[in-house]
Amino acid sequence: MDERLPASSMPTLRQLQFLTALRAEGSFVAAAEAVGVTQPTLSAGIKDLEAALGAVLVERGRLGAVLTPAGEEAAERAARAIGEVEDLVRAVQAAGEPLSGVFRLGAIPTIAPFLLPKALPLLKRRFPKLRLQLREDLTARLLDHLRTRTLDAALIALPYEAPGIATAPVAEDEFLFLCPDDHPLARRNDLSPEHLKTEDVLLLEDGHCLRDHALAACRLPTHRRSADVGATSLHTLVQMVGGGMGVTLLPKIAAEAGAAAAANHVAVRPFAEPIVGRSIGIAWREGGQREDEARMLANVLKELF
Repeated sequence: MDERLPASSMPTLRQLQFLTALRAEGSFVAAAEAVGVTQPTLSAGIKDLEAALGAVLVERGRLGAVLTPAGEEAAERAARAIGEVEDLVRAVQAAGEPLSGVFRLGAIPTIAPFLLPKALPLLKRRFPKLRLQLREDLTARLLDHLRTRTLDAALIALPYEAPGIATAPVAEDEFLFLCPDDHPLARRNDLSPEHLKTEDVLLLEDGHCLRDHALAACRLPTHRRSADVGATSLHTLVQMVGGGMGVTLLPKIAAEAGAAAAANHVAVRPFAEPIVGRSIGIAWREGGQREDEARMLANVLKELF
């Protein structure tokens, strides 16, 4: 028995795009502009979609458009369906030539500004047909984008365990000690994690995995807060150290990219026994269409270290 739906009740991909745009923008005018059509065209498309599905999807009012519960369900499934179709297109396009066409790459803020300036020229030379779309965000949100297929891969710090996500290491990243240049520890050649236990150690705010890696690397308590401040970037952290507010750990990749040079009166010192606090790695959706390309990307980036 053929249980397939009749063609008349099957929504088109364009109608699904209209619905997801309407949910994102909240008005017919803004949604039409987002997808590049006129407002009457989008409105007619939504009406056709409602007729095909036999349900009211949108409540129209003077203050905008609000999706009904059926509309929210349809929009959520539409977003996944569109993601699957986009995956199909990219997979077919890349089948004959890996790392060509659009590849959506995410990166965390403590890696992106220090690695990407070196990585992008290499990738451009190696894969001239590759068109990278970059997104910088915290690890948890990047992984959500991987799961919803709005990213193909992400540069994150390892270790990081997450269901449905696979990873490959690119390089080890050593932690260096950063302090004011007149600090007593700036003159020591025997630095160890023990020296930090009595210091005001400045850390990135909660949500940054570098905070957890720094605490673990120096065996500091996870609840530790050395000051009533929480930096949102490494550049801010460096400036706080330069202002005499405390000391911190600086990833070597950031130090080599000149992060410490942005502040006056700071000293960067290695530990007597090098501390490898994290690995830089590539993450992707486990079993995803672009898994092979993510692995290939990891292998290429290894050449930078």
